[in-house]
Amino acid sequence: MRIERDCIGEMFVPDNVLYGIHSLRAKHNFPITNEKVDPAIIQSYLQIKKAAALANEQAGTLDKEKSALIMAACNQLLFSNDYSAFIVPAIQGGAGTSTNMNVNEVVAQLAMQLSAQGGKEPLVIKPNDDVNQSQSTNDTYPTAGKMAMLKRLAPLTSAVSSLVDALTDKAAEYSSAIKVGRTQLQDAVPTTFGRTFTAYASMFKRDLSRLKHAQKVLSQVNLGGTAIGTGINATAEYESAIIPILNKYSHLSLHQAADLVDATQNSDAFTTISSAMKSLAADLSKFSNDLRLLSSGPQAGLNELELPKKAAGSSIMPGKVNPIIPEVVNQVAFETIGNDVTVTMAAESGQLELNAFEPIMFKSILTSEQHLTKAIETLVENCVSGIKVNAAYCRKEVEHSSIAATVLSPLLGYEKTTALIKEALATQQSVKALVKQKQLLPDSLVDNLFTPEVLTNVRKVKKEKSAAGSNLN
Repeated sequence: MRIERDCIGEMFVPDNVLYGIHSLRAKHNFPITNEKVDPAIIQSYLQIKKAAALANEQAGTLDKEKSALIMAACNQLLFSNDYSAFIVPAIQGGAGTSTNMNVNEVVAQLAMQLSAQGGKEPLVIKPNDDVNQSQSTNDTYPTAGKMAMLKRLAPLTSAVSSLVDALTDKAAEYSSAIKVGRTQLQDAVPTTFGRTFTAYASMFKRDLSRLKHAQKVLSQVNLGGTAIGTGINATAEYESAIIPILNKYSHLSLHQAADLVDATQNSDAFTTISSAMKSLAADLSKFSNDLRLLSSGPQAGLNELELPKKAAGSSIMPGKVNPIIPEVVNQVAFETIGNDVTVTMAAESGQLELNAFEPIMFKSILTSEQHLTKAIETLVENCVSGIKVNAAYCRKEVEHSSIAATVLSPLLGYEKTTALIKEALATQQSVKALVKQKQLLPDSLVDNLFTPEVLTNVRKVKKEKSAAGSNLN
């Protein structure tokens, strides 16, 4: 055991651990969850510490040997991908100070161990004075959070793009498959599955645009602002060098915010990304609801779509198969919308020059990014790509749907069409059969009434009727 001291007092810290007194206090103080700070934040923090060491060395405020050891320690942690020394819980008080101190302590301790290799006397490297030089939790923690979000955003946007592509492919595959449209769950005018799938693709394209806008917002960071954005304790040389160095190490395109005080105290960047994901979640849930409804049955439901069969659906009903992929997507959507409420409340509740509630915002946003990505990936792979349209059944439903007679209204008049609909419902005949039986239109024209082209272009029917010389009104 070693004894470490802080402004509160003394604590015993095991000799074989890299973390120190601040990390241990946080572990004891925040027994809320066993979930630790997200690895994406730790990775980003290590890249910040590495970049800061080089920037301080170039500014002449950090010894070259210390800088090299700090950078070597960061590299070892990054390349090993072993984050077991980072013990601070994800939900924490202190606006992220415990996370920053955990990283400072681990890097400093490992750097000292590296300095003692070969039996040399270890060089004293201090967590606050050396590893944290020219920095504050106020600027490093939100920057690490934004970096983590940007890293998670890339696979999320890729997943949404894949969903758009899959829906576009389905639209092309079933461009001529007609179906009964529905408004308020009641029969409406006919449409095609080509149009339906295209509409879904358009919806998710808008989600993609919102996510890309959020990406630009998150790229503006307050690193270099130190405490409350004033830049106190940081040299001008450090402030100008830190972002370019960090971009080199992180492979991101970060920009220093124009107003560092604003970027430190206000959290609208986090509500922007959270709101974009909430919109995506709402769209995913609506889409999943439609898939579940359109595939309901097979005997007593709509049965217009056949979803890929992925698992037995019942322990007692043989052969039952449930829409489990849309169901899991629904649940991720519910979670994401709940996380957005958390982010909104946390952003609104910040006071004055700093928001103390960034830890719960980061946990919520990073969770939503990760879960949405996985949900969309399984939606594409295990559902959308394998969807089949029951085209023959859907065509039959259109031809027997009384509302399909809407296409006749410009040709026969509203009153005559209404009478046809009533008769079709009363006699359980198709409108198409009644029109032929009553010889209201030429058979050749009636046979083409229920094609995708005619259903979306009544003018074409009127033109063909005029060309045929009909005078049946």
